[in-house]
Amino acid sequence: MAFRVPRMNDQESAAWLGLITVAQLLPTALDAQLQRDAQLTHFEFIALTALRFAPDSTLRMTALAEATSATLPRLSHVCSRLEKRELVERFPCPEDGRATNVRLTEEGRRTLVHAMPDHIATARRLVIDALTPEQLVALADITTAIRERLGATAGPLPAD
Repeated sequence: MAFRVPRMNDQESAAWLGLITVAQLLPTALDAQLQRDAQLTHFEFIALTALRFAPDSTLRMTALAEATSATLPRLSHVCSRLEKRELVERFPCPEDGRATNVRLTEEGRRTLVHAMPDHIATARRLVIDALTPEQLVALADITTAIRERLGATAGPLPAD
């Protein structure tokens, strides 16, 4: 007995393909802007931002991995690159010597603050300004529903 998966109707297919297309194109556009203007990848920008809003600009590697939806090996590799540029520093966690903490340095904070205006302008140009206020509300509702279905724990980052 063969199991048959129901096909998507035209509306479902259009919504799905639209989401997938945006999910593929947007990171590339954000990376290009951040690389050009701040020599950062979008992932590095997200990691630095998570550290900026953490108490004492410090997180355990495991907490930073969760906040960025990254694996520990990927995050370790990225932190090594950021450490070489003196944007972060890693050190043993005082509460648990087996754990490692990551702290945003002053240079990392300056780099992030420098990158922020152009990044926000790009987000506005590519997404925010393309939508009506009603569409923005719908987009927020849609992304919340999908994030909850995916089990994502990291919410939006606090506003400045």
